[in-house]
Amino acid sequence: MGPLEGVRIIELAGIGPAPFCAMLLSDMGAEVIRVDRGANVGHDDSRVGGPVGEEHRFNLLARGRRNIAVDLKNPAGVAAVLRLIDRADALIEGFRPGVMERLGLGPSLCLARNPKLVFGRMTGWGQDGPIAHTAGHDINYIALSGVLYSIGEAGGPPVPPLNLVGDFGGGALYLAMGVLAGIVSARTTGRGQVVDCSMVEGSASLMTMMYAALASGAWTEKRGHNRTDGGAHYYQVYETRDGEHVAVGSIEPQFYALLLKHTGLAGASLPEQTDRAAWPAMQERLASIFKMKTRAEWTQIMEQTDICFAPVLRMSEALDHPHNRHRESFVEIDGIPQPAPAPRFLATPTHVQRPPARIGEHTDAVLKDWGFSADEIAQLHRGGAVRSAN
Repeated sequence: MGPLEGVRIIELAGIGPAPFCAMLLSDMGAEVIRVDRGANVGHDDSRVGGPVGEEHRFNLLARGRRNIAVDLKNPAGVAAVLRLIDRADALIEGFRPGVMERLGLGPSLCLARNPKLVFGRMTGWGQDGPIAHTAGHDINYIALSGVLYSIGEAGGPPVPPLNLVGDFGGGALYLAMGVLAGIVSARTTGRGQVVDCSMVEGSASLMTMMYAALASGAWTEKRGHNRTDGGAHYYQVYETRDGEHVAVGSIEPQFYALLLKHTGLAGASLPEQTDRAAWPAMQERLASIFKMKTRAEWTQIMEQTDICFAPVLRMSEALDHPHNRHRESFVEIDGIPQPAPAPRFLATPTHVQRPPARIGEHTDAVLKDWGFSADEIAQLHRGGAVRSAN
């Protein structure tokens, strides 16, 4: 079941980073119960956490865990969730500050009932501050952390890096790390705590190396003028003859020498690799060379070398790349190709525990497994506190 077998987590259903965090913990073997809105039972087009109009099986961020539908505006529903929290190691929520408190599920109450609970809170801005109460998305959070300004071509505007840096990198991964650290601490000290995960702060943390370079003077605040932002000719994406692209990252001198060798520039009169003034001209020179062959031809030439080379693949192509297939980096579940659990644990292998569930698919089974009697479950149904997809 993976290294987190035996860890129990309650996830209050939301969108974006909190579900992805829950997915990661489930992939590593934790039992994660997703508490969804009871009103959404049977309505795929209003499902929390997935794009409108898609079947639940495409909602991959919800994979791996059982789903219980609860009306959190019903006091009996809130009481039922509190009973689940009493038996959990951690709780994950991604609401705006104050929402959990208004629902009667705030950290003070939950920690009073379960002193070893780790209460994981995911927001964009953090739990306090001048704009903590306002809405936002990944693009806004990484704008405030200095990330967004730093990404883009020279002379062009900032380019959003999908929602990988805020939602998933600075958000979900930091929350997962924080929750696991909290569980380790609770098992040592007997005391749980609140984990306040802000995507502004997480994405800023991801920029630590760049902030160090800025402080030292090695980073210029002009897009496309630095070593790893597209400014350097040896760390760049180049178009090939067939309109595709390849990526080279020949930073180290020995790798750069290989790049020059395989592009036919070895022995030519060239500027020093680190001469920033020469980077634009060298980019133009390499761009013209890479356009002389197709992506497949360059892959044949460079893939088995230490140039630090890779063809730029579409997602659909990545599924079938020989290296990814050898490593089984992608799996197919319920007919949906998707990334396999990562990282790998050789002694306690991980796997996707189940495909995405319908809202309320496991309501009765979860309640039973977590200590509710048949009469109590029936009473919750009669009162409208819980619902079942079945």
